[in-house]
Amino acid sequence: MTRIAVVPGSFDPVTLGHLDVIERAANLFDELHVLVVHNPDKSALLPIAQRVSLIQESIAEARIPGSILVTSWSVGLLVDYCTDVGASVLVKGIRSQVDVAYETPMAIVNRDLAKVETIFMLPDPAHAHVSSSLVRQVASLGGDVSPYVPRVVADFLEQPR
Repeated sequence: MTRIAVVPGSFDPVTLGHLDVIERAANLFDELHVLVVHNPDKSALLPIAQRVSLIQESIAEARIPGSILVTSWSVGLLVDYCTDVGASVLVKGIRSQVDVAYETPMAIVNRDLAKVETIFMLPDPAHAHVSSSLVRQVASLGGDVSPYVPRVVADFLEQPR
């Protein structure tokens, strides 16, 4: 039986903390889907297709092994995607108690709706303070984001738009 998990997120942009969680999750499951989803509560910097591309390039650059598919989802519930691909687990990176409080009700509902379990994974402490929104803010003000994101993302964010 193939163990399939999904790592969902807005990944706007992908950070080193995200990559840390993706790499460790890829070691735990036979197949990992990194799923870029639209978060209506957030104002996006990058189009979804660009985020998918940057994640793919970042995974390749980091040489993360495993069967990893990077895609997006915008139709229906997250657990609908899980059901469609045969995934029984969601992997969520959490940085603090705030993340736990936000993610716990969703984890319970996802289990109730589709028997999809949620695993909370702590990032490497070196990346625990980094969020995509912090990276976006630093980048928008001309700051150096290279300590927080893969090289391909830093290079992309440095390009004039």
